[in-house]
Amino acid sequence: MLPKRLVAFEEGKDPASISAKMNSSRALSLKAIQIFLLLLVLGLGFSIISMNTFRYFGKNYVTPEAPSTVQPCFVEASSTKSWIGTPSSLWHAMNDTELFWRASFSPRIKEYPFKRVPKIAFMFFTKGPLPLAPLWQKFFDGHKELYSIYIHSTPSYIATIPPTSVFFNRHIPSQVAEWGQMSMCDAERRLLANALLDISNEWFVLVSESCIPLHNFSIVYRYISRSKYSFMGSFDDHGPHGRGRYNGNMEPEVTLSQWRKGSQWFEVDRRLAVLIVEDIKYYPKFKNFCKPACYVDEHYFPTMLTIEVPHLLANRTLTWTDWSRGGAHPATFGKSDITEEFFKKIFERETCLYNNQPSTVCSLFARKFAPSALDPLLELSSKVFGF
Repeated sequence: MLPKRLVAFEEGKDPASISAKMNSSRALSLKAIQIFLLLLVLGLGFSIISMNTFRYFGKNYVTPEAPSTVQPCFVEASSTKSWIGTPSSLWHAMNDTELFWRASFSPRIKEYPFKRVPKIAFMFFTKGPLPLAPLWQKFFDGHKELYSIYIHSTPSYIATIPPTSVFFNRHIPSQVAEWGQMSMCDAERRLLANALLDISNEWFVLVSESCIPLHNFSIVYRYISRSKYSFMGSFDDHGPHGRGRYNGNMEPEVTLSQWRKGSQWFEVDRRLAVLIVEDIKYYPKFKNFCKPACYVDEHYFPTMLTIEVPHLLANRTLTWTDWSRGGAHPATFGKSDITEEFFKKIFERETCLYNNQPSTVCSLFARKFAPSALDPLLELSSKVFGF
């Protein structure tokens, strides 16, 4: 093999020239590296200076951004205040399944970590307007911290209630309720579920647009809050309108001896309200096998609660009703019926047990009163009802 210098000479290349070119290339590479390092040092220095400048002065030069209009699906509560208390509006997008599930939540720790003032939830079950609202307004005035109001009306009804009214913004999302059908009980459960969302509600009173209070708010609150029992009418009627409505298909969940009847209008405490809302055991039986002439609103809640918690029921209603005229509906009272003597007779006839002791105060509410009764009721309210 020929030496490299000889090979180069034979190919016509000058070895000295080649060596010079190689030295030149090395010089250029070294210079490029030096330039690169210089640029790198300058870049790092500039970055450090920029960051320090921004730290002290950057806030003055930041262009403000428009706040985001996208809201998160769920915002974690920072304190209990975010879910305690009566909301200004009761509207929501939950269906009944979601609502009942949410309302069935019940704290296992009975001591509240905040000052809780227990309230009475007044649940108005109505087709449309509340013609006796001015009388109820007088009843509620001055007791804002002790009550809450919920209204279930026909979905097509559009309420026109002034902002000064205690009934303003108190309608809940509703559905059609047909007399004698399970949809009546659905509406009542819907009212209870919405009221249960307010942790301060301890007692739940169901009334209609034709109901009136018979005593002032202080007496009503004291009577309900001090009672050992909930007021759900429940009795064993052996006649055709009681046991005669029983369907053997209700077994084994409900037997004939457990079948009960009672008034639609009730008052229950929070524990019983949760039992009613969370029920999936008895509901299908009543929905499928208690249809007219079995009127489910007279049997479902009284029977279920008598089976589950008989020791917590007073077995009577707090709402006075006159059935003396017979028929499927109670008597309705208009303008000409409203006198002091009329209410005196109601009060004098009443005897009952309250906390297992004899009492002459048995009814806190009464029905049915026509819209024409409003003016005389307002005139007598101070003298007869005490408000």
